[in-house]
Amino acid sequence: MKKLLSFIAFAFVMMLSVQTISAQSLSEDQTRPEAVAKAQVADLTSQLGLSGDQSRTLYRAFVTKEVNYTKLVNGKDINNTQVAADKKKTDDVFMKAMKTTLTEEQYTKWQSSLKN
Repeated sequence: MKKLLSFIAFAFVMMLSVQTISAQSLSEDQTRPEAVAKAQVADLTSQLGLSGDQSRTLYRAFVTKEVNYTKLVNGKDINNTQVAADKKKTDDVFMKAMKTTLTEEQYTKWQSSLKN
C-alpha cells in the first residue's frame, strides 16, 4: 500500500512539472504578436532613434496589426474581397499610426527602408 501511494504521489508531481514546462514554452513563442512587435520596434528604435513614447505607441500599433493580420488575413485567400478589404483597413490604420507617431524625418527614413 505504501508503494502504491508513493507511486501516485510521484506520478502527480511529474504531471505538474510537465504542465509547467509546456506553459513556459508558450510564453517564449516567437510567433506571438507581442514578440513580433517587440522585435520590430527594437529594429525601428535602432534605425530611427525612437523616444520612449514613440516606442510604446508603435509597439501597440504593431501588436494591433499582427493580431488583425492573424485573425483576418493570414491563411486566407487574398483575392477574396472581404479579406482584401480587411487587409487594406489594417494597413491603413497602421500607416496612420506610423505617420502620426514618427517625425517627418523618421517617417521618410522608414518609408525608404521599406522600399529596400
